[in-house]
Amino acid sequence: MDIFSISSAVHYSHTPPPFTLAGKHHHATTTSAASLILASSSSQDFPQNPNPNSAGLRRPATQKPLKTSTPQPSQLPENPLKKFVNFQNTPSATNSPPHDTLSNKLWLSSKLSPPPPPPPPPPPLQETELEDEGFENSEENKKEVEFREKGKIFVGNLPLWIKKIEVADFFRQFGPIKNVILVKGHNDLERNMGFGFVIYSGTTAENAAMKAVEFDGVEFRGRVLTVKLDDGNRIKGKYSDRAKWVEGKEDDAVEYRSKWHEEREGSRVDFRKVLESQPENWQAVVESFERIKKPSRKEFGLIVNYYARRGDMHRAREMFEKMRARGIEPTLHVYTNLILAYSVGRDMDEALSCVRKMRDEGIDLSLVTYSIIVGGFAKTGNIDLIFVSAICGRAAERWFKEAKEKITSLNGIIYGNIIYANCQTYNLNRAEELIREMEEEGIDAPIDIYHTMMDGYTMTQNEEKCLMVLDRLKECGFTPSVITYGCLINLYTKIGKVHKAMEISEAMKTAGIKHNLKTYSMLINGFIILKDWANAFSVFEDLVSDGLKPDVILYNNIVKAFCGMGNMDRAIRTVEEMKKERRRPTSRTFMPIIHSFARAGNNRRALDVFDMMRKSGCIPTVQTYNALILGLVEKRQMDKAVGIVDEILLAGISPNEHTYTTIMHGYASLGDTGKAFEYFSKLKNEGLELDVYTYEALLKACCKSGRMQSALAVTKEMRAQNIPRNTFIYNILIDGWARRGDVWEAADLMQQMRQEGVQPDIHTYTSFVNACCKAGDMTRATKTIQEMEAHGVKANVKTYTSLIHGWARASLPEKALRCFDEMKRAGLKPDKAAFHCLMTSLLTRATVAEGYIYNGILKLCEEMVECGLTVDMGTAVHWSKCLRKIERSGGGITEAVQRTFPPDWNSHKTLTAISDVSNDDSDDDDDDSGFRDSDSDGEDVTVFNGKFRS
Repeated sequence: MDIFSISSAVHYSHTPPPFTLAGKHHHATTTSAASLILASSSSQDFPQNPNPNSAGLRRPATQKPLKTSTPQPSQLPENPLKKFVNFQNTPSATNSPPHDTLSNKLWLSSKLSPPPPPPPPPPPLQETELEDEGFENSEENKKEVEFREKGKIFVGNLPLWIKKIEVADFFRQFGPIKNVILVKGHNDLERNMGFGFVIYSGTTAENAAMKAVEFDGVEFRGRVLTVKLDDGNRIKGKYSDRAKWVEGKEDDAVEYRSKWHEEREGSRVDFRKVLESQPENWQAVVESFERIKKPSRKEFGLIVNYYARRGDMHRAREMFEKMRARGIEPTLHVYTNLILAYSVGRDMDEALSCVRKMRDEGIDLSLVTYSIIVGGFAKTGNIDLIFVSAICGRAAERWFKEAKEKITSLNGIIYGNIIYANCQTYNLNRAEELIREMEEEGIDAPIDIYHTMMDGYTMTQNEEKCLMVLDRLKECGFTPSVITYGCLINLYTKIGKVHKAMEISEAMKTAGIKHNLKTYSMLINGFIILKDWANAFSVFEDLVSDGLKPDVILYNNIVKAFCGMGNMDRAIRTVEEMKKERRRPTSRTFMPIIHSFARAGNNRRALDVFDMMRKSGCIPTVQTYNALILGLVEKRQMDKAVGIVDEILLAGISPNEHTYTTIMHGYASLGDTGKAFEYFSKLKNEGLELDVYTYEALLKACCKSGRMQSALAVTKEMRAQNIPRNTFIYNILIDGWARRGDVWEAADLMQQMRQEGVQPDIHTYTSFVNACCKAGDMTRATKTIQEMEAHGVKANVKTYTSLIHGWARASLPEKALRCFDEMKRAGLKPDKAAFHCLMTSLLTRATVAEGYIYNGILKLCEEMVECGLTVDMGTAVHWSKCLRKIERSGGGITEAVQRTFPPDWNSHKTLTAISDVSNDDSDDDDDDSGFRDSDSDGEDVTVFNGKFRS
């Protein structure tokens, strides 16, 4: 992931949103006892027989209560999200008919994995209990509903900039709207107060209001809404004021505030206004906070939350300590904001220290706090370091378990965080279990959880289940967004199907969804992996034409593309364009340029890039030097690469495990086992991490030099370090035994792969086919080709070349020709090695073969000329010797073959120059001589084990 962040964000407002499902219907049916007492007392205190002759104002003789109709019981079906509401508060729960809800039909986990058997139903409540309960509350409900306005709901926690039409469009889905009332500020009529009322019209007004209340806690324009039925406080207040006026008990006393209080209140209002309208302008936010003469706990909580969202945990802690220095004790809300700051900053140790401090002060953690902690551990895990990700995943699971024990009802946010944590650790089975558990508790999965699961299956490259989640998302009524399409583009670019990624891109445009920088970046990176530079630049031009400004990541991809083409000067000009666009280059910007210059052998230009990097404000790191070392290793300039390691030490930078592993790979490619073990000892003595890549370099060195007993000792050491063998390790070992022609050891390794659950890939099968061909076991080689096709692995050019080589060694050129034709029918284009192998075989056997061999030689020569292939001088000399045996005075074959020779070929001079060369040169066994001479079965393994102990 990381290019895309699709995790479930933690929503946290100034007023903690309701997270529990139970209790949301209390606003619709009953109110608090205090409001009932107030309503009854106010109606009893009215004078029944006032004195008509009393002085003063004339008052009405009788009190007529407001005429309000008694509402009829609602006929709405039970909400599937509220199926766990307490039965004592819903008298009609036992009589409600079952409903086929969307949650029961469209669960996400129904396709991902089969659900467990349902739990036994709870015992039914007695009808007498429900009837008594309903009788007791009937009178109170009647008195309470008298003050309610039918079809009216209260909407709180609205954005201050919201307009009436936007609120109306959102709530119109439940029924026709009569009016929308947004409460304005007392001094600023252009500014909303953050709450208002929605009044439905028509005969279904009450039903529409009941449906709207179910959206309590839903996110709207970045805020978590508070939606309640109108409790009648407004009419009740007017009723109470009128009663006081009738009784002559109105209070004319008005509280006058001092100028200092007015200024302080004005600065507090200005601070909240700046915080809402200009959150990106941190200077304006800080200045408005500093203008408050005496900030309260609320203002300190807001500024801590502001720094927390920016990830500035140090400033958040500073404000927290300033608040405590003023004698203001932090509450749960302030502590939760501080924990959020540390979670965003990925410093979970400090976050846990805040939790311990809260518990010492007797403050219990809320659901929001638990959700932030679980989300912090989920995002702290580094995918590149598997063990760190696993530790963070276990910590997230532990805190989630504690939240389940302490809090009865969880919400979708904390479930989304724990599912994201399991996806980051590749534990998709546990993620599916959590989805099933969430849905069984009546919590519908939001679209963020669908995106998290798609991203998890993208990391495991499981295309089938990723598409399954997409289908379920559409069935549940969600509309695919740019994040949904981005997950699919990321999947196809990672598995190498860029053409399907482009189809998804076209589908986005058809659906009216515009690309963003991340989707364009993924497409460009996919073409760069395939080395399709033209399409990569074409996507970049589409980005610019759409009016998007490239960010640092996109510029880095373009620099990488130019370096892959070998155009380093254009890459440097791209860096200059970045500076003009006020995009600061990073170390990742310069790494491909340095690597490309080093790989081209231009060390002076590579060092000049280091100076350019320092002038741009980037300090070279160990990763930057590793790029230079990698380029030198690929150029086989090991002395210069080792010199760079010494320069790193002089610069005060410590080499890491990647530095030494790169050096080891360089010596392994040269077959220098001693040097490879020397740097392995340095890596081990410095306490650096030993991973599978380190042992891969050691095995490569041993197999390259033919020391297979040393390779076996390396595998034993890996087992002792609990490092599992992956496909690359098995490929190296099988290739090592294939070089020696030991098909039995190679077959034993294939069997071990199956037992350990490691899937062979095309390189594994090709190495094993090569081992069979060198051992002369062509029957097993043919069966291996059939086996790999049965497992869905298609043979490539190298596989067919190894098979052609085997038939040539078996003196069966007709089967080699047949294999060559099968390769072309499979849609593969033969390379130079395939032509060389087959032509050498045919020329060697042409003196004693049938006439079809001559036709095969002529046909191969024509194809090589059409492909523009020419052989090197050594191959030309060898083929010329074979031609002298076939046609001593020249002929058609000689003329055809010489068309594939180098342009400076001169048969008379060359043949004269090589006349003294012996004719004992091997034709196709040159690569086998080393294996005959490199038998190291008697190698002293104890010396090797001593290197590990050191």
